Amino acid sequence: MTLSINGYAAQSATTPLAPHRFERRDPRPNDVVIDIAYCGVCHSDIHQARNEWKNSIYPMVPGHEIVGRVSAVGKDVTKFKVGDTVGVGCMVDSCLDCASCNAGLEQYCEKGAVWTYNGVDRRDNMPTFGGYSERIVVSDKFVVSISDKLDLKAAAPLLCAGITTYSPLRHWKIGKGSKVAVIGLGGLGHMGLKFAKAMGADVTLFTRTPDKEAEARRLGADHVVLSTDKDQMKAVSRQFDFILDTVPSPHDLNPYLATLAVNGMLCLVGLLEPIEPAVQAGMVVSGRRSISGSAIGGIAETQEMLDFCAEHNIVSDIEMLDIQNINEAYTRMLKSDVRYRFVIDLASLKKAG
Repeated sequence: MTLSINGYAAQSATTPLAPHRFERRDPRPNDVVIDIAYCGVCHSDIHQARNEWKNSIYPMVPGHEIVGRVSAVGKDVTKFKVGDTVGVGCMVDSCLDCASCNAGLEQYCEKGAVWTYNGVDRRDNMPTFGGYSERIVVSDKFVVSISDKLDLKAAAPLLCAGITTYSPLRHWKIGKGSKVAVIGLGGLGHMGLKFAKAMGADVTLFTRTPDKEAEARRLGADHVVLSTDKDQMKAVSRQFDFILDTVPSPHDLNPYLATLAVNGMLCLVGLLEPIEPAVQAGMVVSGRRSISGSAIGGIAETQEMLDFCAEHNIVSDIEMLDIQNINEAYTRMLKSDVRYRFVIDLASLKKAG
């Protein structure tokens, strides 16, 4: 038995997203059924819908920043009940048995995590469909609780943009006394500023855009450095303990490496392509500097992040849209014309057309 669901899907890499009716599995004993209220729009949704990573499965229903309310639970579910406010992020399953899963790092599952969309269920081989839809069915182990203290629509991007920036800051133990820089002020960058500031760090934004200073300071930056200004870059040489690089396209890392202190770390969370131009090894060796990467976070850490957000009143800065305008939103995102995350109101699915 399956559930018939309304959503929006890409039918190919070149067609716009459009209404689509599809099937979800009948709930298993450990499943949670969630009526989706809001879904954030991530840049990776565009990459996947347009097959830019060459692994797309069609039809595709994107969306992995999902928040809503529980409408039903399986007989073995004890953690959630009908009416609870919950979220689903980038994963809906993993093997739960490998070293990574046992360490609470399901995103690095050695047998491969099952992604919220554009994946295949490891039990019934059905394709996974994401949050651009009215309802989702998910194992209780991959559902997180969301405090009623948070604005639900603005909490949606926390499920990807939030955890992607929170996880490396926590892993590298950022706190009071840390000197942190964030490269880029977009969906990820604005969350990085908020989290680093809330953790007690002295926070700097690197930007190529001079007019972003006031906005950066509103979001938590103590300092703003224009990365195209050689004098400003020289003034912060050997200064930072940690740099969070949120830029999603190839760019020169060497000027930023020069601003790391001895033992400093530059962490990539936006770039998935080859690093160009090449990193100058001397820049790394001369200060025992490191380059690392980080992908989202495990389920326990995602819950920790959401609790941290509730304690510190942190949510994303968002712009709401109806699902009917999703293709326009994609176009605007490619022009960086959003501050800082689009969120779909799924009530709009009920509108005609």
